[in-house]
Amino acid sequence: MRRFRIAMSRQAPVPLAPRPVHREETRARWYVPLSVCVDFLGAALPVAATIVKVQEPHPLRLAAAAALLWPLIGVMSKRYTPAAWGDGGGLRAVIRDWLVLVGALATLRVVCGLDSVPAEAFTALIPALVLTGVCQKAIHRHLLAARRDARALRHVVVVGESPTIDAVVEQLAQRTDHEYVIVGACPVGDGEVSSGVPVCVRLPCEAPEAPDADAAAVLAAADELAADLVFVAPGRHMSGERVRRLSWMLHDQGRSLMVLPGIVEVARRRVRLTSAAGLTLLHIAPPPRGGVHAVVKSAVDRLGALVLIALLSPLLVVLALAVRLGSPGPVLYRQTRVGRNTEPFPMWKFRTMVVDADRLKVGLEAENENDGHMFKMRRDPRVTPVGRVLRRYSLDELPQLFNILFGHMSLVGPRPPLPEEVVKYNNVEMRRLSIKPGLTGLWQVSGRSDLSWRETVALDLRYVDNWSLSGDMNVMARTLRAVLDGQGAY
Repeated sequence: MRRFRIAMSRQAPVPLAPRPVHREETRARWYVPLSVCVDFLGAALPVAATIVKVQEPHPLRLAAAAALLWPLIGVMSKRYTPAAWGDGGGLRAVIRDWLVLVGALATLRVVCGLDSVPAEAFTALIPALVLTGVCQKAIHRHLLAARRDARALRHVVVVGESPTIDAVVEQLAQRTDHEYVIVGACPVGDGEVSSGVPVCVRLPCEAPEAPDADAAAVLAAADELAADLVFVAPGRHMSGERVRRLSWMLHDQGRSLMVLPGIVEVARRRVRLTSAAGLTLLHIAPPPRGGVHAVVKSAVDRLGALVLIALLSPLLVVLALAVRLGSPGPVLYRQTRVGRNTEPFPMWKFRTMVVDADRLKVGLEAENENDGHMFKMRRDPRVTPVGRVLRRYSLDELPQLFNILFGHMSLVGPRPPLPEEVVKYNNVEMRRLSIKPGLTGLWQVSGRSDLSWRETVALDLRYVDNWSLSGDMNVMARTLRAVLDGQGAY
């Protein structure tokens, strides 16, 4: 709820200076020097110390070369830009740059006539990789915290048809991890803007005869609100040629322009920009479903489940005894769930409710606190005292490791639904079943039962469309913190 209030409050315009302030440059004032210093020292000191230890010739020259090459590679790969810090710390880019550094230094040694690269030289470069990765991640977290507190933002004016403007405002208000706040709108036509964003000026449906008329109106609105960025949503009345003419004058006046293609929840790695016959094309790669990615994911799932079962076996025994002694009934609860491609499977959990819980559910339907197809109650009378502890820390889910071992589930994936829930699904919600359900997922690390049905579906679809092995690792790392916190588990 706090995140929602912050997001909505960011949509209110505030009195600003008459000229735009480049907040992007202001907030990055100390990011760049810090990153460069960390890179310089992280490459120079370990390399110099190692070369001196192994008695290599020219230690200062080689250390200086490493210290200068590492930041230079960062500049060339745009690692010191707000885009790199805002996209998750740029860890993949750091690893790629580090490999370039290793190759460049090896080539430099050959050119200088030195012997083959000693093993210690590679070890000496590891601190540069680690320190840069930590620095990038720290800046990323600082930037996210600033954005959530409504700082480090860019003020935006949106140009487009009224329904599109409302959709953009609603989409941006749902999240607080981005840098954009809508301060005004320039709707095309007479449609009503219902999102509450101030309407600065209305543009005619047809392109005006004067080529600069659109741009003059948008620039006046941006100047009045001190906006430093313009979003343009092409549509029936905002053709490509009209957007092109608008961009000319905006760019001539030093304004940035972004075109909204209308696609949502597509990871950047799936998007490739290309052109043909003067047309700008966005190629969107399909999400990985089969091939090597699927084989690796399945292997990681089963191997990970096997290792976790072995490591957690003492805890599983203790929990089984606690359930058995806590209330009469079996230790495990077997429930039919729906998996990939609507295939039913038996899912196991530690029993957290009284034995006849399913029969008692009928009388509690009116107390359902979820706004969708799921049944959730914060104070469910069917839950046993031991069950409340297990649910709070998600310990009741541990037997699902055997489901993963048998191929029913994955370590990371959408929540496994009940058959009676699936019957109510629409076509969009059915897409959640195109991959295996998971022991954990984005829903687990984003609020669990506190999420609305719409938020749950949105998170699951985001995962289904954009999953990757690195993303799975990130979710599993965040799961531990979510489990220890216990928020949203009931």
